[in-house]
Amino acid sequence: MSEQRIVAVTAGLSTPSSSRLLSDRLAGAAEEALREAGGTPAVETVELRDHARGIGEAMAAGFPTGDLKRAVDAVAGADGLIAVTPVFNASYSGLFKSFFDLVAADDLEGVPVLAGATGGSPRHSLVLEHAVRPMFAYLRAVVAPTAVYAASEDWGAGTADGGRAHAALADRIARAGGEFAALVSGGPRRRRPGPYEDPVPFERLLRGE
Repeated sequence: MSEQRIVAVTAGLSTPSSSRLLSDRLAGAAEEALREAGGTPAVETVELRDHARGIGEAMAAGFPTGDLKRAVDAVAGADGLIAVTPVFNASYSGLFKSFFDLVAADDLEGVPVLAGATGGSPRHSLVLEHAVRPMFAYLRAVVAPTAVYAASEDWGAGTADGGRAHAALADRIARAGGEFAALVSGGPRRRRPGPYEDPVPFERLLRGE
């Protein structure tokens, strides 16, 4: 089986970041499930915090350049995508949304996506269903049935039953990773050529073809 390229995009702003921690856990679960299925996964992580200035410039210019373009191209060429955002004002972060605004809709068509989000309160868990999942559905990606939200208490800190909460989060991560791996293993992705990969020869343009 050929290598399966998994790109994990995380929009956490702090260091360390709970969004990065969740992204790493999801990637680990997906890798394990893919290897059990005989796959050869290769995971690349994109920290949007490192591209914050470039994302702003690309939104103004209309196209990404440099390291940001390489990150966008990595997402466009992935066999599977893990996407994790912190919750800001009951939705995904602006940095997260702005990055995916730079990804062409056709580039994610049919791509398996494992969605995740982090926040301080479990009250924001539905952000995955009312914001993140619809965004990827619009981009015609295939979102895994189980999306994973992790509140502060789910990491097992500051609660009387922290161990139970952490175990429940681990179970959700394992289930989501397995579902995502099954989607990625379903078959090779048919990659669409970019708009500049097969240009019309200049002579034909002069003839008006």
